[in-house]
Amino acid sequence: MTFRKSAIAALSLPVFAAVLLGGCRHTGDLDETGGITAVRTACPSVAVPAGTGDITLFDPATSHDATALDLTAVLTNVRSTCTDAGDDILTTVTFSVEGRRLRTDGARDVTLPYFITVVQGGSAVVAKRLGHATLHFEPGQPRASVQGTATATVSRAAATLPNDVRKKLLEKRKAGGEDAAVDPLTRPEVRQAVLRATFEALVGFQLTNDQLKYNATR
Repeated sequence: MTFRKSAIAALSLPVFAAVLLGGCRHTGDLDETGGITAVRTACPSVAVPAGTGDITLFDPATSHDATALDLTAVLTNVRSTCTDAGDDILTTVTFSVEGRRLRTDGARDVTLPYFITVVQGGSAVVAKRLGHATLHFEPGQPRASVQGTATATVSRAAATLPNDVRKKLLEKRKAGGEDAAVDPLTRPEVRQAVLRATFEALVGFQLTNDQLKYNATR
């Protein structure tokens, strides 16, 4: 999958970067050593994978002609809340599914499948759940919407940086020192540890191969 946004990219910071687990600082703040602080949270970032935020239905399903277009829907208004007080970090994702049909004769219900996945290190899918959102169209109405909810769970232990890595990231550096110009995230062992402890919760429509291909080539 290609992601619309990635938490990993945000960790590629300039020299003197410090990755923190919570606290009152904000990304881009200068710390007392003259470095740049990035606030790191154990909560996963939430995004919609590219190509999965909309779905198109045809009638007949085997045709992609404009005259066969039946219904389109988008997954939008994605919001999340994170509870990270316990051993498991729970993220609740809410979103809207907004649909539009071309034929408006009579009432109609359309059920669309969606997924939520937990991705570790930018590429490894460690969990996936499926859900369904049903659009109800009133007679004569071309548009309908419904709210959807999905949850993702991440182990706090897996999302926590090892103490030795935290020490390397947070150690103070003096201007002119031998390691002053070395970004700790350029060290392979540090970067790999940060990647392993970084999670994303991704939500989108559960598409068929044909639907994915249509979204990618239209």
